[in-house]
Amino acid sequence: MKKMILVMAAVALIAFNGNAQGSSNDLRNQITFGIKAGANYSNVYDSQNQDFYADPKFGFAGGIFVGIPLGSFLGIQPELLYSQKGFKATGTLLGGPYSLTRTTNYLDVPILLALKPIGLITILVGPQYSYLLSQKDVYDNSIMTVEQVQTFKNDNIRKNTFGILGGVDINLSNLVIGARVGWDITNNNGDGTSTTPRYKNVYYQATLGYRF
Repeated sequence: MKKMILVMAAVALIAFNGNAQGSSNDLRNQITFGIKAGANYSNVYDSQNQDFYADPKFGFAGGIFVGIPLGSFLGIQPELLYSQKGFKATGTLLGGPYSLTRTTNYLDVPILLALKPIGLITILVGPQYSYLLSQKDVYDNSIMTVEQVQTFKNDNIRKNTFGILGGVDINLSNLVIGARVGWDITNNNGDGTSTTPRYKNVYYQATLGYRF
């Protein structure tokens, strides 16, 4: 993931230099369609388990977006993204220490209000619906390492969550560099009976996209 971020930064620098030397294409009044890919740096918050300590982890993020203008300075930007979130955690179980790496694969659908003060910058904020596709756990203690993919049949896991997303897009002609931060509003389990500690996702996202 670190290599991906370095590549994104290098491509952005080349594009910025090229854009500074030539004319800038202002696409604020045009309907645009684009693709993008990058990385999430995710963690969890609002845990009710005192023996549960989480650290962030990297995951993939990518998908498609549409820019719909409502004038030169305002618009709507819906997106459809495959987004990996999760965390690394340590805790105690039956008196013994353990570590857990959880990767949650979501289908994220943000509907963002786009504020476009200039052609170079788009400020984005709005709600996001997330659907949990799958969950992979790697559990490790002093005795064994277990890898498990959840089927959600025997645990009270919430598959539908809502959140808030905000960030900035830098528009270098057709190239788009995105930086976002997102928070879940609803927690991961429904009525609290799940054996999984209650938490909400929080993540930072960096992507590189292209508008057609």
